[in-house]
Amino acid sequence: MAATSTSPLFSLSSLSASLPSPTRLPTTLSLRTLSPRARLSASLPFASPHGVYGAWAAASTSSAGRLRRRGLEVVCEAATGRRPDSVAKRERQNEKHRIRNHARKAEMRTRMKKVFRALEKLRKKVDAQPEEIIEIEKMISEAYKAIDKTVQVGALHRNTGNHRKSRLARRKKAIEILRGWYVPNAEPVA
Repeated sequence: MAATSTSPLFSLSSLSASLPSPTRLPTTLSLRTLSPRARLSASLPFASPHGVYGAWAAASTSSAGRLRRRGLEVVCEAATGRRPDSVAKRERQNEKHRIRNHARKAEMRTRMKKVFRALEKLRKKVDAQPEEIIEIEKMISEAYKAIDKTVQVGALHRNTGNHRKSRLARRKKAIEILRGWYVPNAEPVA
């Protein structure tokens, strides 16, 4: 039988001799057109003299299949196991921001729950006085502050913050109307 039309880019013996060390490997070694015979010889498992990298992994099964149909094949690929420092730094920052954002949101939810509980208690109270709403208004002001801080740092969308402040105001207004402390205008002023 005649020799193959294209030869592999490298032989396995020359590859193992040319690698600097098992800790510092290139991320991608070859991608090229191979004949079926050369592809068969190049796709044999790689035996490292150090035993660390026993077999080379292909990029992905779907992309490897696509490349094979086109007459291309990923001959071998190795990951260095080391990520750039910027990736590690970004992960550290993301974790810090996640924890801070969670704390801000938790504080906001806690303040809102306190307001809702106080309003519910006021609604159920038989002998409620109009002065009692002043204490709740202070709590609402603290809740607004927590919501605005959460929106300002970007942990909560602006519209969501406005929606939550509106919920607090509507609930307070409903209690005032129920108690008769607030009477909405029957006639709009023109």
